[in-house]
Amino acid sequence: MNNQPRTTDQEAPIPATTGKQLPPHADLNLLRTFLAVHRTGSFTAAAPRLGLSQPTVTAQIRTLEQQTGRELFTRLPRGVDPTPYAHELATQIAAPLDALAGLEDTAATAGPVHLAGPSELLCVRVLPALAPLITEGLQLRVAQGLPEPLIEEMRAGRHDLVIATRHPPGRTWKSVPLADEEYLLVAAPAWAERLARHPHSTDLCAALREVPMVTYAEDLPIIRRYWRTIFGKQHTARAAVTVPNLYAVLSAVNAGAGYSVLPRSLCQDHLDTGRLTLLHNPEEAPLNTLFLLQRPGAETNPDVLRVRERLREAARTW
Repeated sequence: MNNQPRTTDQEAPIPATTGKQLPPHADLNLLRTFLAVHRTGSFTAAAPRLGLSQPTVTAQIRTLEQQTGRELFTRLPRGVDPTPYAHELATQIAAPLDALAGLEDTAATAGPVHLAGPSELLCVRVLPALAPLITEGLQLRVAQGLPEPLIEEMRAGRHDLVIATRHPPGRTWKSVPLADEEYLLVAAPAWAERLARHPHSTDLCAALREVPMVTYAEDLPIIRRYWRTIFGKQHTARAAVTVPNLYAVLSAVNAGAGYSVLPRSLCQDHLDTGRLTLLHNPEEAPLNTLFLLQRPGAETNPDVLRVRERLREAARTW
């Protein structure tokens, strides 16, 4: 859809059915800009979707705020948060503007779904769950990465759906809890046998000081959380091996390099076949909630909704 300003748009009033809160002759371009900002949660992210510069978007929102006499967005360090009035306004104008967009772009069809998340989860859980949809013709574009960069990329419109371990600030983001990921303390069977014979075998933390530790990050985010949650103490040892991702951690631990804490989804097969051993079995293992985030406006692609519902259904068994 071409969103560049046009004289006919500037002169056309919004029908009275959209409510009395609009100016008598509301500018369609200002309303389109407002709706894009409301859906993306950012002036910067809305600009390329509209074919405008970020200062132009800012100026148009300021003009609409002057015309309505209401503040539309609260400025955040990153992005914006719609005011209650803005939510009401978006509800009023979304359907008419989307209908106009459909008339302007009758050739529009469902395009590829852009999905992103942690690489290990994508490979072990997500892609197998979506395989039936792919055989039915779904087009999928998958990216991997850490939550923060992926959320920023979604703000810029690069992803339709993101699986992340947190919900970003602001009320424009649609998200649902997808699953709780359980974390396990594991090592190869040979290390488990050595630990069982250790003089301090009743004090697992003390015994593990003599076992190499494998991690994917120097600050040990998963291992430190496990120690704090389960043992009630800080983990102070340094890693023997630091690798790029959890797949590499699994490979090293499986080969006997040492111990680590891994998500159950990644290491369950290795536990079932005896290639790995569970070193500790607490009553409640640490959990990490996975959220499925949806970019505002992505619902116009029906395949996005198909992927979202399929993942929610599959996640019940994760």
